[in-house]
Order: sequence, then C-alpha cells, then structure tokens
Amino acid sequence: MTQWQSEFFKEADGTYPTGGMAIGNLAVSMRPRRLSEVVGQEHILGEGCTLPLLVRRNCFGSLIFFGPPGCGKTSLAEAIAAETGGNIFRLNGATANLSELRDILRRARMAERPPIVFIDEIHRFNRAQQDSLLPDVETGTVRLIGATTYAPTAYVIPALLSRSHLFRLKPLSAEVVCNFLRRALEDCERGLGTLRCSATDELIGAIAAHCQGDLRRSLNAIEMLAMGTPAGSTVGLAEWKAFSAERYGTYDRDGDEHYATISAHIKSMRGCDPDGAIYWLAKMLRCGEDPRFIGRRLVIFASEDVGLADPNALALAVACQRCCESIGMPECAINLAHLTVYLATAPKSNSANAAYGYALEDMKKNGMQPVPNHLRNQSPHLLRPIAVDDESYAYAHDYEHNITGQAHMAEEKQFYFPKKEGAEAEIAERMESIRRLREAMRSQPSEAPRKKPVDL
Repeated sequence: MTQWQSEFFKEADGTYPTGGMAIGNLAVSMRPRRLSEVVGQEHILGEGCTLPLLVRRNCFGSLIFFGPPGCGKTSLAEAIAAETGGNIFRLNGATANLSELRDILRRARMAERPPIVFIDEIHRFNRAQQDSLLPDVETGTVRLIGATTYAPTAYVIPALLSRSHLFRLKPLSAEVVCNFLRRALEDCERGLGTLRCSATDELIGAIAAHCQGDLRRSLNAIEMLAMGTPAGSTVGLAEWKAFSAERYGTYDRDGDEHYATISAHIKSMRGCDPDGAIYWLAKMLRCGEDPRFIGRRLVIFASEDVGLADPNALALAVACQRCCESIGMPECAINLAHLTVYLATAPKSNSANAAYGYALEDMKKNGMQPVPNHLRNQSPHLLRPIAVDDESYAYAHDYEHNITGQAHMAEEKQFYFPKKEGAEAEIAERMESIRRLREAMRSQPSEAPRKKPVDL
C-alpha cells in the first residue's frame, strides 16, 4: 500500500476499512526495484551469470526475455532500468502502433545516452513494426528489451533476433511464491502490512500450487482475500475455496501451455499410462480446449503409435472424431475419455510410421528408384522403355499363398520392421513365412503358377 493510500483509507481509530475496496495493484507495488530483488531466476541472475555483470557495468545490448506469465519478465526489465539509471520508454505490443513507435525512436535519437525501449508482448508487433526497430538497435541508438510469453524464434523476425540476446525465464517454484506472499503480507510500505492480516501456511501453499508459478496471479489472489476480510484477521482455506472455485489453472488455447498439455496427453498414452492421459485430457477440456482438436490428435496417435498392433484403434479414433463433430461438449468428453483409455492401454507399434520414414530417408540419400518394367501400367497410352530382357508381371493371385518370386523394387531394401506386440505379432510371423517362401520360389524360377490367369 502506498503512503497516500494508507492515509486515505485509514479510519479515525487508526484501523482500516474492510470489504471490497480496491487499494491498488499489489503486483505492481511489490515489483523489484533492484536486480537483487528479482526472485526465482537464479539460472540467469545467480552468482557468476553474465546478465548481472553486464547490468552492473551498464554495457548490455538488446535483450529479449521469454517465459510463462507472471515469472518476472517485466519486473526484470524495470529492475535493469532502475539499476542503470537510464531513461526507459514503455510500449505494449497489443496497443502500440507504428506511428507511436517511430515517435519514441525519434526521441531516443536525441537523447544523450541510449535509452531503454521496453516492449511488452513484443510477439504482437507485426513485421513492419519489428523492421522499424532494426536500424536503431543495430547502431545502438536504443537498447531494446522485449518480453513475450511465446517462443521468440516463432514470433520475432530473424534480423531482430540476431541483434538481441535471448534469456528464458522459468515458472517460479512454489517455495519462492510462498516466501514472496508472506513478505507481501508483512510489508507495510509496498505490501499489505498495514491491513494487519495474516494467512495460514495451508492457504499460502494452496495459492502457490493453484497459480502454477505465476507470481502475479498469486499476489492478486492474496490481495483480494486480504481486502475481503476484517482488518487484523487471519485468512484461511475456507475463504480461498470460495474464491478459487471457478478459477482454472494456467492455460492458453493457442500458446505454449496448449501444446505442452496435448504433448503430455500424447506421451502418457504412448507410455501406456491411462491415469496420466485421463488427467491431461480432463485439464484440456476443463480449460475450454476444442474437443475436435483433441480428436484429431487421437486419430493421428492411433496410426502413429498404436498402428498395426491394434488395427481397430484407427476405426475407433475416427468414430470418436465424428462424435466430437456431431455431439460436442460436454457429452463428447465421454467419448474422448473412452478412446483415451483404449489407446493408452492398447499394445503399441510405430512400425508403419517408421517404415514410411525409412523410405523417405532412403530417397533423400540414394535418390528415387525407377519403377521396374514388369510393374508398370500396361496401358497403350503410356510410353515406356521396352528392355530386351523385359520380365512379364507375375499375377500374385495365380500363385500359392499369393507369393511370387518377383522383386517389387529395382533394388530391394527393407523398411518395414514389424514389432511382436499385439496383433502385429501375427503379422511378424506371417512376414517371416513370406520371406522364406519367396526365397524358395526364387531358387526355382521355372515353377508354373497353380492356375492360368483369367483373360479379362
């Protein structure tokens, strides 16, 4: 709480009012003022790290910080600006336009020292806006600090990336968040200390676990709870449960968490863990994920990871995808749960997908083989070279077990390696029998077919 807020809200008896009166943004007032106050990012700010050394010497260039929400990207930029004593221009990629950016760059060129241009959500800048930064970043007229929750390699142009140093910030640990919340409750200058509220360890732990490393959300939660209780009281789990009943965990339907969660879902099924797979499915659906997206990924999984070990998996996946299209939520969640457990517990084989990859790899390495003459279409409309030793096509159905001794590639190679899992174990046995039969027929090339071909 700032000084003017403390005096404004104080009652005549020296206490503070209770209820839903807003006292300001705790996450902003508790923002670090020095680099040493930034918490939870020891991998880039710890002893011997490069960034603190550059800041102390005030010789850093352009920086881009990326990481999940609430991990301290903006706080780190503000702390660097405060510690170096330089001017800072602040922009937000969601609201700033090209004209505003050019005006700031023009003012920066007239400054005695290169100012810091901090752009929050830099991933929202279009190419023209990012291109306009290049000359001043290149000459050192400005020192850019960008912040984004997305992978910068996907949203920041390569020319700007090559002129910047990237630093990845991690989600804050529960211990770091808990310690910071306790400090915010006790801080009378910038925190909630003047409210004289306290919180149980269970409550602080629950908030830290719920907010999943997002310190901003944690501070907003403790501020709301403290403001909603009488001065000098203790906030417990009962108040938190009522507050958090409809608040979901961190999830974005088109960002990193979206892809991280579906990845966890797929890998749980691949690892034959139905419990983990169901958990991640429930998280996605509860957070509003499109069930059709999940259904599409399960159709891919049915062929990519289950494959020939259970040929029914693909049919069930396609059926589930149709349910997601025609039924929708919430009922199609039952279908997705059914399929998730089925795929997670099914035998696994990636042999078909691997065979395709091996074939592509061979083509890149050795080029494409020509189609052998005896396998070519016999249409008179096609011009094909007729070799002197041209071999006529042996119709497989005219031979026992549908096996001939003919080769089906100019240079025979093996790409499909069946696994002995589920239904594919039978395929593996059959392929071994076919191999032996084909070798036997090649050793007796004059053997006649068991019946004459039908002349159609």
